[in-house]
Amino acid sequence: MTKWLQSGRRRDCCYILADEGPLHGQALKSRLESHYDERIDPKSFYGALDALVETGHLELRESGIHDEYALTDAGREVLETHVAWVRERVDEE
Repeated sequence: MTKWLQSGRRRDCCYILADEGPLHGQALKSRLESHYDERIDPKSFYGALDALVETGHLELRESGIHDEYALTDAGREVLETHVAWVRERVDEE
C-alpha cells in the first residue's frame, strides 16, 4: 500500500470522490463529517487534501469562487488496488 492510503481520512476522501465525482472542499468535508458523525478540524482536513494533490492522487480545479477536488486516474487506480486488497482479506474467512 502506498503511504498516502495509510491515513483513513485520505482514503475516505478518495472513496467519496470516487462515488460522487468532483466536489468543492466544503462539500467533501461535510460528507466526511456526516460519515464520522463529528466535526473535522479544517486545517487538518485541508492538509490531507493538499497531501493528496501533491502526490497526484487528487486534482484541484478552479470552479467559480471555490475550488473543487477530483480523483485522478492515479488516485482511482491506487484506491481500486486497496479495495481489492481489502476484499481478499475479507473473503479469506
